[in-house]
Amino acid sequence: MASEHLIQAVKQIASLSRAGQVEQAYEGYRALFSDPVFQTYGAEDQRRALKLMVHTKRRENIAPPYVVEAHRAAIAPLMELAAAFGEPSDFEMLGMCQVLAGDEQGASVSFRAGLNIERSRNPQSDLCGSLMKWVASV
Repeated sequence: MASEHLIQAVKQIASLSRAGQVEQAYEGYRALFSDPVFQTYGAEDQRRALKLMVHTKRRENIAPPYVVEAHRAAIAPLMELAAAFGEPSDFEMLGMCQVLAGDEQGASVSFRAGLNIERSRNPQSDLCGSLMKWVASV
């Protein structure tokens, strides 16, 4: 079960987002992912919090600085998850954050690593298709 601190942080971020305070919500994500305590939470709890931000659909083509900084803060915990568990979805989220942070070379490495793992598991999966699109785009 997720810690009370993590639950409250995510609820606060969601509340800010629903209220249209997008910049403050991303600042909340940045603070959450930068906090060393975040990496002490269980892997699934970390993934759920990271997915909320990383997979958020954004309208603008160019990410504002606060979005970039929040994604940059997510890179370290995602690197830890990817290294510890080798889950293709972790590599995909890592690559997505690296793209937003301007590290296309790192993103390419992350997407390819995830794709290689997912191809060996299930080459027909939606995740495999998504990773293939990412590899082609960077």
